Formats: sequence, C-alpha cells, structure tokens
Amino acid sequence: MNKSLIYVYCLVNSAPNFSSGSIEKGLESIQFDDFYVIVRRVSEQEFSEENFQKNLSNLNWLETNAREHVEVINLIMENHAVIPFKFGTIFQAETGVQNFISEYADSLKENFFYVGDKEEWAVKIYCNRKLLSAQIDELSEEAATLEHQIMESSPGKAYLLKRKKMDLIENEMDRICKKYGQEYFDALKDLSESTNLNNLLPKEFTGREDTMILNGAFLLCKSKVGQFRNTAESLGKKDEQFGFLLEISGSWPPFSFVSIKEKSK
Repeated sequence: MNKSLIYVYCLVNSAPNFSSGSIEKGLESIQFDDFYVIVRRVSEQEFSEENFQKNLSNLNWLETNAREHVEVINLIMENHAVIPFKFGTIFQAETGVQNFISEYADSLKENFFYVGDKEEWAVKIYCNRKLLSAQIDELSEEAATLEHQIMESSPGKAYLLKRKKMDLIENEMDRICKKYGQEYFDALKDLSESTNLNNLLPKEFTGREDTMILNGAFLLCKSKVGQFRNTAESLGKKDEQFGFLLEISGSWPPFSFVSIKEKSK
C-alpha cells in the first residue's frame, strides 16, 4: 500500500480558511499549540526521500511543484503572517511535525513577531556593459581625459592610448557598476526593515546578455511597499540610458528573513 506522507508548506499563528479553489484542494490545517501547519498529504511514489531526489532531475516536475509550493504560501499570505518552509519539506507522520514545533516553539514565536505585517520583495539590477562602454566618457573623468588625448595625438601615439583606454574601460565599468549598485541598495535599504544580499547569478542562469550587479531581498513593512516600489521604479528610470536595468518582484514569502533556532539547552 502506498503510504501517505505529510508535505509542509508553511506555519501560521491563526486558523486559516480554505475555499474550494484548485490550489486549495487537498490542503489541510493541523493545529499544534498556538500554530497551524498548512500541509497536503502526498504519496511516497513522488515524495519519499529516494523518489524526491530522482524527481528533482525532472525539470518539468520540479518547475510545476516548486511553483505550486510558492503559490500555496502566497495564498495563505493574503490573510496571515507565515513562516514558509523550503520546497520539499516532508514529515513521515503528524507526530514528527508536532515534535518539530515543540522543539522550536520559542524561535517560531520570535519569527512570527519579526515578519508579522511585513513582506519580502526581491530586487535584481543588471548592466548592459556594451551600452555602458559606449557612454563611459560621460561617467568616467579618466576615460574622458584619455579620449581627449587620443584625439590630439599622432596616429602612433593614439593607437597606444586607445589600447590603454580599452583596459581602463573594463576597470572603470567594474567601478561604476559597484558604485551604482551600492547607491541603489542604500536607497532601498533606507525603506526596509532588513535586507539580504544574495549571490550574483551568472548569465548562464539568468539567460540574459546583461550582467547582474545586485541580487537583493528586502523585508518591508506593508505600509512602505508603495513607497519602495515607487523608489525602485524611479531608480530604474534614472540611469537606464547608461545600460542599468532594475527589476523588482514581490511580494514573496519571507524565506530570506526567517531563521529558526533550537531551544537553548
């Protein structure tokens, strides 16, 4: 007989209400103490440890289930503060969930207090280095000075100066990207309760030709979301002529800002 496992999406600290929509079908709420665990019963055929690891190599399966995981948590977030669990969190039985909550109860309460009435938003900033390079003289005094020397030099000297400028441009673009990325981050950080800088993603992962220069998560009070989005939009428009592009997305479950710790011994 195919055993039923417990797939956990998130925790909430008040009783949820499920409607009859497609996402909600099969969802359950299990109460332990002051917490409600949002779960779905799943089969060992898909979600036993061995089968889950095999399914991770199936991109269609992975994309479908990972998307559904976030959609369920976002649904619950509409009316509740949530502590999200990572994709693929499985317990063998309800007693395992209960033991987890008992072990981490104090930390869970602290996290609910921390993320309550807040949202996570993601900001990614990219730079089109070809476009930036074409306009480097406007942003780099050193590059502009070299260009002026090139124009006034003999052909032989101008050739050497052009090679020098090519090396300079790469270094100056790195400096400018770092400078602009920091300015954007600081402006958005001022509107946030907390921030988290993630690893920059390579072009092979993003599927883009431009280069990622910032990959940040921002925890916002809901009352500041509008101001945050307006600020991000203004920053994105301000420097797009130099090749900078800002993308903002949210709200997301607060994965970046939940930290569950064991009880002190």
